[in-house]
Amino acid sequence: MAAKPDRARYRAYVRSELEAAGTYLVLAASERDAERASRLKEMAEAEMRHARFWAEKLGMDTTQLRPALRSVRASAVGLAARLIGVRRVIPWLVRGEMEGVREYARDPDARELAHEERGHETTLLELAGAQGPAQRARLEQGVLAAGGGTIRAAVLGVNDGLVSNLSLVMGVAGGTDDPGVILLAGVAGLMAGAFSMAAGEYVSVRSQRDVYERLIELERAEIAEWPEEEEAELRDIYRSKGLNEQEAAAVAKRLMKDPDTALDAMAREELGLSPSDLGSPWGAAISSFIAFVCGAIVPIAPYFFGNGNMTLGLSAGLSAVALIGVGGTLAALTSRSAVWGATRMLLAGGGASLVTFGIGRLVGASIGG
Repeated sequence: MAAKPDRARYRAYVRSELEAAGTYLVLAASERDAERASRLKEMAEAEMRHARFWAEKLGMDTTQLRPALRSVRASAVGLAARLIGVRRVIPWLVRGEMEGVREYARDPDARELAHEERGHETTLLELAGAQGPAQRARLEQGVLAAGGGTIRAAVLGVNDGLVSNLSLVMGVAGGTDDPGVILLAGVAGLMAGAFSMAAGEYVSVRSQRDVYERLIELERAEIAEWPEEEEAELRDIYRSKGLNEQEAAAVAKRLMKDPDTALDAMAREELGLSPSDLGSPWGAAISSFIAFVCGAIVPIAPYFFGNGNMTLGLSAGLSAVALIGVGGTLAALTSRSAVWGATRMLLAGGGASLVTFGIGRLVGASIGG
């Protein structure tokens, strides 16, 4: 019979494995390529084997185990896969697998499963489009740095729109009972916030891209004008990475034979940039605009369909549900407790809206008399 602390850990492993199995099955259902879908299903079955492994240690009936298809994480992944595609969602899952591998590797009871979990990480990297060790390493670094990349930024944009417009709507509602005024304020807040976010993202990414493009053009000119010096720089870079003099010289000479290849190598190694991936200003602006609108529309949606006494309550209730969903999704992105993430977001967003409602009530009272 396992000790009480061990049983708690085993139960957590069972839940985690069932959630992972459900997530992979949801992804497989959204994947149009039959071979890729098959690989995802194989991973789901492996996670079910792991769940049964831990369940047996707990004396559970393993025939009753089922993939958690409707968990917060699986639901969020499924929705994201339908909206933006499976390939773009997969880097989100890589982070979870990487953390799972480390956790299993530290646990003496789990080490026999760690190798297979490591294989899942490699499979996910391949499904995300990483070909070869170098690309896999870059994608791993990007996942660790960004915590989910595009998906995380989109969820944060939705959160910004939701919390800011909910606070605005509640503040105006605290000062007036006129649903037309509340709707007007909410729509104005939605449009102002969305355009502000889009403009800010465009200027930010455009400015960053201009700097990067300038640096790359300077590097291109140096390769054309002083190829010997640039070859010497490459040689020194590869020597610093552990190659001996002859190996570094051979690599540098081979790269310098093609100016485009040399530029790519110098940009990556010296500048830390990828010439083919500098970011799209318009893409950043449009995605920010859409994400903000998706969040900001929630508090004002009931006002489009009614103006009775229940409208404010419906707005608050719908916003609370959205806050729970956003908070749970953000927590899932960082492999934290979805329940705690949802609760934290509800308390933060709800607290902000209550404060603005109170301020609106005070201002409204002072204006009215």
